[in-house]
Amino acid sequence: MIDALKEEEIVNKVGGRFKLSTLIQKRLVAINGGARALVTFESDNMMEIVVQEILQDKIYLDSSSRVRTVAEPENSGGPPELDLSSL
Repeated sequence: MIDALKEEEIVNKVGGRFKLSTLIQKRLVAINGGARALVTFESDNMMEIVVQEILQDKIYLDSSSRVRTVAEPENSGGPPELDLSSL
């Protein structure tokens, strides 16, 4: 078993055990679907890679329970924001 999952640090970082479980599951699906790892970690165990991504603050769950990366803004994927004040 991964030792980091036994610690409360990772649970508190994500906001609870349910959110941690959700984040791990969704990220594993993404990695198994071809997404690249966001950390350099020598392991073939995808679960260890996901745990390292969480511990290094590379991924998080947004308010809609979607997995986001630190570099990805929360409103990405939708239509671009338009500035209508000049019209």
